[in-house]
Amino acid sequence: MRVLQISVRSGLVAVTAALPLALSSPASAAGISVSTAGSTVSVATTACKQMGGSFGNASLLSPGQSRFAQGRQVALSQANGTQSAAWSNVGRGTFTVVVVCADGSTAGTQPILVSPSATSRPPAAPATPAAPAPAVSPSLGVMGGAGGSVHDYGTLTLVAGGVLATTGAGVAAWYLRRRTRRPHHL
Repeated sequence: MRVLQISVRSGLVAVTAALPLALSSPASAAGISVSTAGSTVSVATTACKQMGGSFGNASLLSPGQSRFAQGRQVALSQANGTQSAAWSNVGRGTFTVVVVCADGSTAGTQPILVSPSATSRPPAAPATPAAPAPAVSPSLGVMGGAGGSVHDYGTLTLVAGGVLATTGAGVAAWYLRRRTRRPHHL
């Protein structure tokens, strides 16, 4: 019984210690979702609220561009609670999509690699060989620590994961402690 009390206490201590970390996650938990289909790039978010009849703007930055104003800007439109924007006839390369809400806050920034498929490109003249794509590097550098994730999980999900991990560690400790008290039979 004493081991169970210690396990429960240590689990509560771990959850209490993890809670401030989970609550200090970035405010833009919604983030943005960027996708490409052929030569069309689209972005979707739920982070922007309508202000003065506008949800905000999205900008598609070409390689070498670093400011929102330099990119191809499109106003966000809303359907089914999701704000979205799209750019068509986007060439091959690495681009950066930035979404700025009407209140001036940045909903998210994400690089995207565009490589139009053969079906979405206009047919090339038979005598003209296709020019090789120039080597392109991301304009924002390496996004270290992002882990390739697109979705930022909410506080509830992080706390639930912490509780499950702590519970698992507590049960394992309890089981191993209980096992060491048994007499060993050969």
